[in-house]
Amino acid sequence: MGRPRLIDLTMEIYQGMPTYPSVAKPFVHELENHEQMARSTGAWQYGLTHAPNHCVIVSGDHIGTHLDSWGHVKPGAPRAEGIPLEYCYGPGVVLDLSHFAPGEAIGAADVKDALAASGHELEPLDIVLIRTDAARYRAEPRYLTDHPGMSGEAVHWLLDRGIKVMGIDAIGFDVPFARMFERRVFWEAHMVMLEREYYHLENLVNLDQIPVSCGFTVSVLPIPYRGASAAPVRAVAILPED
Repeated sequence: MGRPRLIDLTMEIYQGMPTYPSVAKPFVHELENHEQMARSTGAWQYGLTHAPNHCVIVSGDHIGTHLDSWGHVKPGAPRAEGIPLEYCYGPGVVLDLSHFAPGEAIGAADVKDALAASGHELEPLDIVLIRTDAARYRAEPRYLTDHPGMSGEAVHWLLDRGIKVMGIDAIGFDVPFARMFERRVFWEAHMVMLEREYYHLENLVNLDQIPVSCGFTVSVLPIPYRGASAAPVRAVAILPED
């Protein structure tokens, strides 16, 4: 019997990685190494020179591959611990919008055309993955600036078809920070949350490695950090058995 193929869609988190403006950068540090643990626990007195080590991690909640909560935008809405799990595991579809230039806003017609090209007909609670290929340069400074983003109308179009979770392989779901100021339109995709419940993923990777547009399962189960505005996820595409 074959086994499903797993494709990791999760960004590695490390010290010094590019992060969205004003978001606390991650700090990962080995608090005690193996030899130090042997001494601090007292095990060295019994001849043990090597004990299990441990680290300290300090990080913002919008670091790496994460799912924005409804309360990230709408005051009083549920935060990370309230993200419904039933929305976070289900059929996936990749929409190829990698031809969009940095700073461009993806409209409803663009999403509709990409969906038609995929050959998939959306069903409620499908998980929609927006491929821009920005993740290919995620270790470079331009990752902060060189990506397209979703428009408010595109988000509404997907929500009208029963979609609750959608994601992008870029540092932000909207157009880049500087482009917002040029347009004088700020976080229009995010701001849809003021009107409607939905959740979006940021910092996905490897969408170009998924060999099909549809017919696979997506798992993006969030960590329930109480009160946080976003939750880290281990995002995985699960392809059928060979």
